[in-house]
Order: sequence, then C-alpha cells, then structure tokens
Amino acid sequence: MLFFLAPESLPFAVAAVMLAAFTGIELLCLLLGFSLGEAIDKAWLDDHNALGGLMSWFNVGGVPLLVLLMLFLGLFAMIGFVIQAVAGALWVPLPALVAALPALAVSLPAVRMSSRWVAKIVPRDESYAVDLGDFVGRSGEVTVGPLDQGLPGRIRLKDRHGNWHVLRARAARNEQPIAIGAQVLVVDRVSNIFIAISAPADLLTPPNP
Repeated sequence: MLFFLAPESLPFAVAAVMLAAFTGIELLCLLLGFSLGEAIDKAWLDDHNALGGLMSWFNVGGVPLLVLLMLFLGLFAMIGFVIQAVAGALWVPLPALVAALPALAVSLPAVRMSSRWVAKIVPRDESYAVDLGDFVGRSGEVTVGPLDQGLPGRIRLKDRHGNWHVLRARAARNEQPIAIGAQVLVVDRVSNIFIAISAPADLLTPPNP
C-alpha cells in the first residue's frame, strides 16, 4: 500500500482514483436513467468541435469519449506503477514527473489501439450509423429499469446489421412498469426517448448471446 501512496507514484494513484470515480458516477447515472458518457459525447464530439480531428485519431474504434478517458486513466496508472516497480527493483523509484513522461508516451498509442478492441464489446449508446427511426418495431431487453412513465430507463437491442445498441426508453402510457430483464417492443419515439411495451408472446424468444 505504501508503494501506491508514495510521492513518486502520485500521478498514477490520482489516475486510478479518477478511474474509480468516473466508473461509480456513470453507474449511478445509469441507475437514474441518464448517461454521463452520452452527455460528454454530445458536448465535445460534435462534428464542428475543434477537438474532433484529434479525437478521431485516438478513437479509431468509435467508443464513447468517457470510455476512452477511462481507458487512458487505467492504462496510464497501470503503466506508471509498472515503471516505478521495475525502477525500484533495479535501483530506486523514479521522480514522479520522470516516470509520468514515459507512461504518458506509452499509454496514448495504447489507448488508440485498445479502442478498436473495446468497441467490439461496448454497445454503442443510440447510433451514429443507423437512423433512430429504424429501432421502432424492434424488440429488446430492459437493462436499467423498471420502465415506467417517469425517468427513462435503458433497453438493449440489435439493429438490422446485428450490432448491439443501448437506448433510453420509457413504458408506453397506461403500460404497467416493465421489469429489468423483460423483453419489450419499441413502438414509438419522442425526441431521443423510445417508447416501449411488453413484447407480445410471439416475440418472446431467448436473447442472443
């Protein structure tokens, strides 16, 4: 524990704490029917944003910006702790700034490479390649809920190309609350919130892995 709290490990300890904080905040937001990652994407990754070109170089996998930031924090912390551990085993730990520079140099291209792999397992929030109207009429599973007429929950479904998406959704008017894990049918969309009903019996099939 002293190794992680030592002054020479401070940049990497701060990165690890920030990673844990972002993870906790995003989980809390999802429980409330809101995504911090989605809000960050809309604020900073607009096509006219000055950072768009730089972020497109890092984010070759097209993952949400919050996921990209968490990747960087995790890799920076891990690489930094390894550098200090090796330096301590060979001689003495390096000064924090000296260790942070190579950790930064290695973690940035590592984020770029890893985003391609992470994109395969992290479902996209809504869609940038599929028209949102295409989701109406498709069935999915409630992942954050229950769905009612209050705060939006989340449903997980596939588009026509077989790609997974996570959408914000509410239950239709007069529909009873729909529990987490239940299958639903998307019947309408109001702005970027989808309206769902419990899936009819003939659509109740085991979810794809």
